[in-house]
Amino acid sequence: MLYLVGLGLADETDITVKGVEIVKKAERVYLEAYTSILLVDKEKLESFYGRDVIIADRETVEGGSDDILENAQEKDIAFLVVGDPFGATTHTDLVLRARELSIPVQTIPNASILSAIGSTGLQLYNFGQTVSMVFFTENWRPSSFYDRIKENTSIGLHTLVLVDIKVKEQSYEDMARGRKVYQPPRYMTVSQCASQMLEVEDSRKEQVYAEDSLAIGAARVGSKDQKMACGTLEELSTIDLGPPLHSLVLLGKRAHDLERDYIRAFAVNQQSFDASWAKYYSS
Repeated sequence: MLYLVGLGLADETDITVKGVEIVKKAERVYLEAYTSILLVDKEKLESFYGRDVIIADRETVEGGSDDILENAQEKDIAFLVVGDPFGATTHTDLVLRARELSIPVQTIPNASILSAIGSTGLQLYNFGQTVSMVFFTENWRPSSFYDRIKENTSIGLHTLVLVDIKVKEQSYEDMARGRKVYQPPRYMTVSQCASQMLEVEDSRKEQVYAEDSLAIGAARVGSKDQKMACGTLEELSTIDLGPPLHSLVLLGKRAHDLERDYIRAFAVNQQSFDASWAKYYSS
């Protein structure tokens, strides 16, 4: 059996009881380590589980799935995923490969940012499409996220923006030369995300959002030092919410007064919050 085990969002204790039981009996235990990260290191997981954990990076998962699935027809293999196992399409690909090899698959769900973002106080059924924000480069500034946000805002829905992480990435030069040299990990912040959003709005000029549109920055959701900040995109473009992981929610215009009362406690500046709410969100 191939088991896809969700780990939750924060630390080694977020795994479910069912998940722990599977990890303890599995022949091999892999930790997927590039679509997201836990807020603790591998050694803490190994100590808690009493098992060795094999790091599965992008190359291993996307190019070496046969190694992960080796003997899975006869042995139990645990594949650990931060959050919920199906928060990334990569894991769907692994399941499809297992099916081709007639390997049974079982999924152990857990909390993901898609559900835990409700801790902002925004109602989950008021969210539209989730979008991703990548690091801009000098020559690459993709704006497809803008079109999805436009669709959400047209019907007044909130937008969850998942921000980029770069783990075990190579430079173009090293890839071209076939050198296995990796860049230091990088994790996008709320301020970088808000800045890039404003840059794209300034370029597209379709008035999907503005500098004074309200958004919520969320850092380390589910952990003991979880932090939230609500403010205009301009305010969030300069905010420091500390270590990763971060995400951002752009407020939709169907926001409810109960949501306002909840998120106002996170306001960077309550006067600017009230002004933006009165301008865009009050009915």
